[in-house]
Amino acid sequence: MADTPDPAVSVCFTVQIDDDDLGYFQSCEGLGLEVVLEQREEGGQNGFIWQLPTRIKYGNVKLSRPVGKDSAKLTAWLCSFATGVKRQTATITAMTGDRDEVATWNLGGVIPVRWSGPSLNADSPKVAIETVELAHHGFLPDKPKGPTAGPNTGQN
Repeated sequence: MADTPDPAVSVCFTVQIDDDDLGYFQSCEGLGLEVVLEQREEGGQNGFIWQLPTRIKYGNVKLSRPVGKDSAKLTAWLCSFATGVKRQTATITAMTGDRDEVATWNLGGVIPVRWSGPSLNADSPKVAIETVELAHHGFLPDKPKGPTAGPNTGQN
């Protein structure tokens, strides 16, 4: 039997925002979109109601992981917003346990909206988890891998 990997299984996620590598995360929630519909009733048409798409809404993405060496990268990135907020591009990559890439999502217009650090209590030892929540303006096409010929390259 052929050794076929299961592409739906991923155990961690890497996150890169522009040139900042924020490291590995164990949980990624909220990747998705919703098409908002406007309903219009047409006089004399009793069989259905028109459902017209109006806009696309993107939910916030929540990334969580145990506190570790990569936490300093996230803290440095968050501190960069103290001098002003600039929307950036994020790349979230799902990886297998062997660090093979399963899937990649590129998000445009990313800004942090919430960070929560670990609850530290010596009476109840638990894994210290940090979570960052990102707002974004939508998904971007995959970044091209290598040189490609396009309409502006002068190649036909």
